[in-house]
Amino acid sequence: MSPESLRQPQESLPRIALGAPAPRFAGEDDELLPPRITAEGTLRRILISALKHFGQHGYHAASMRAIAKEAGMRASSMYEHRASKEDLLVELMVAGHEEIRDWLLEAKRSAGSPAADQVDAIVRADVRFHATYPLLARVCNRELGSLSPARLEQVMQVRNSLVHVISDAIDRGVRLGTFRIHDGYLAAAAIGAMGIRVAEWYTPATGYTVDEVAESYAAFALRLLGDGDLTPR
Repeated sequence: MSPESLRQPQESLPRIALGAPAPRFAGEDDELLPPRITAEGTLRRILISALKHFGQHGYHAASMRAIAKEAGMRASSMYEHRASKEDLLVELMVAGHEEIRDWLLEAKRSAGSPAADQVDAIVRADVRFHATYPLLARVCNRELGSLSPARLEQVMQVRNSLVHVISDAIDRGVRLGTFRIHDGYLAAAAIGAMGIRVAEWYTPATGYTVDEVAESYAAFALRLLGDGDLTPR
């Protein structure tokens, strides 16, 4: 990566330095949800509206009436599609966690067998997901505490499966002597936290492309694990 590719426009510095959140919505409504959420027509409008209200106001402040209004329907009609506000949140959170899990699994599979290559690919995919679907990612990570115990368990089963993708790659690298760390769990937590924050700060206005961020984060992760330097692979 050339020095020019690491540019940071002056006007973007306050946003990053102050930790200002990314814009509420990135892209058109149809780009807020991944293709796996294949609902069309009314149900898709409801899910998009729910995502926007949960992301902007938080789950508890969002109302079924407001969600229905933005979806262009009456609240009473919305119950024909989903029985409760929690049903909407769970549907979004399960789909979001399944989507990122599949991104990470595909990245790991495509990287081949070297542990360092697997981690490199997984971190890049993690960054790209959080930059592509930031609103969905923020809702998935912020609203876990809003779920009832039974629904939380449902979501956590999927969330834990995606955590295992990175932790298994790290543990394998430790066993093979590729990585020099004492606590794989903490390493996985630190690397995962880096990716989660991308959804909070990244916009093209920072002057970085998604690929540039992904390259640098992958290098940071490998450095943390004791493999390589801070130069992107």
